[in-house]
Amino acid sequence: MPGTGEQRVESALAEAEGWPGTREGETLRSVRLPGMRVAVRRRPGRADGLPPAFFVHGVGGSSRNWSSLMELLADDVECEALDLPGFGASPPPGSRDYSVFGHARAVVRALEAAGRGPVHLFGNSLGGAIAVRVAALRPDLVRSLTLISPALPEIPPQRTALPTGLLGVPGVTGLLRLMTRGRPPSQRARELLSLSYGDPSRITPQEYAAAEAELQRREALPYFWDSLARTARGLVGAYTLGGQNSLWRQAERVLAPTLLVYGVRDRLVSFKMARRASRTFGNSRLVMLPGAGHVAMMEYPAVVAGAFREFLAETTSAVDG
Repeated sequence: MPGTGEQRVESALAEAEGWPGTREGETLRSVRLPGMRVAVRRRPGRADGLPPAFFVHGVGGSSRNWSSLMELLADDVECEALDLPGFGASPPPGSRDYSVFGHARAVVRALEAAGRGPVHLFGNSLGGAIAVRVAALRPDLVRSLTLISPALPEIPPQRTALPTGLLGVPGVTGLLRLMTRGRPPSQRARELLSLSYGDPSRITPQEYAAAEAELQRREALPYFWDSLARTARGLVGAYTLGGQNSLWRQAERVLAPTLLVYGVRDRLVSFKMARRASRTFGNSRLVMLPGAGHVAMMEYPAVVAGAFREFLAETTSAVDG
């Protein structure tokens, strides 16, 4: 039926606006890009003329992962966060390309369409890998880079990270659907958050409610498992690339000043990779958070915001000097 696709997108946006945990002052809009539609969450700055910032989430996440940090940074930057294709309120890409390259293409197109570059680019986990690709290939779009537990190749990976990689194995998602069918969404949402936080006691009842509501909504989508599996497969594929396409090689090519944030209690990306990352990025500052897990911007948003402000002040004074 004509218009059905548009109606589904608008319906998804309307539902997303009503999720528990969506912050007052945020807006969520649909943006048409070549070959895809994406949802973009915006937190306007509290003053005119602030520099733009753009945020990219990780596997299974959404732009809402950045809400706490964006609210705290509204005095410093104009914030926009992307729902990657197939996640959040964004429908699948027409190409069904969920590789790191494919997701980086979505970020580049969103930045080009908005005409906001260069931006302060933030990435968490998979979003960190995507941000590295963008910064290496399109330095004109990136003013600075902030990577929170970036998913850069780690061999062997932590054992607690193996289930994420296994999502990309053909047939595994079907098995997981059967295994989780009898477990309530509240339990599964609690397990996912507990895996991501260094200290699960910091998770508020509101965050549990928001995670449960989001999980229920997304699991009802016909493409949920496919987008999750293909994205996990794409991330594993990026880990195996060598030569100029290696993520570590591309990290070496990043010209933008880079803030690296690692959680010592991260069970998905080892904090032991922090030193290598600090050596690899040519102009970097490293921040280690002893109590944080995989999503420091959700668990310790005030600390991450403070680190970014210091980093921003340093890089601004260096440019002015």
